Amino acid sequence: MFKFSNVALFGGSAAMALALVATPAGAQRQKISNDMSKCVSGAGPAVLVEVRGFKKTTGRIRVQAYEGTSAKWLKKGAWINRIDVPVRANGGKMRFCMPLPKAGTYGIAVRHDMDGNGKSGWNDGGGFTGNPNISLTNLKPSIKKSAIRVGNGVARANVVLNYRRGLSIKPIG
Repeated sequence: MFKFSNVALFGGSAAMALALVATPAGAQRQKISNDMSKCVSGAGPAVLVEVRGFKKTTGRIRVQAYEGTSAKWLKKGAWINRIDVPVRANGGKMRFCMPLPKAGTYGIAVRHDMDGNGKSGWNDGGGFTGNPNISLTNLKPSIKKSAIRVGNGVARANVVLNYRRGLSIKPIG
């Protein structure tokens, strides 16, 4: 199945051509809302992600899904879907529904932008599915340590946020 998007090509004041460019369905990067109805029984494939361990309840939280290959994992612009919302941690946690294009292996990366400026900073937090250890010298764990297998239903994942503490990066609790 292919999804078509319109691309306008301009060639002078009177001429305009319209080209159809085919891209595989689900391959486009999409900023989506946190629609929990996509994580009810029978609605998959999706991952219900529970994020815990907020240092502060300020700023924004970004949840991104990546294909489970080392070629795509954490590469700039290679995410499939992204949810980016203000932090509203209830009881120190937030839940996200990440719909996915098909069953397969994926990785979820989470970033807590504490000051909400849209840039990564020393005080920001982050985490990944699988909750791998990260350090100042290894901020990007391998997909093998972060992979989650998703079938045609809804998989569940817990992500514990990590923050810089001195010369280490670890959960606050």
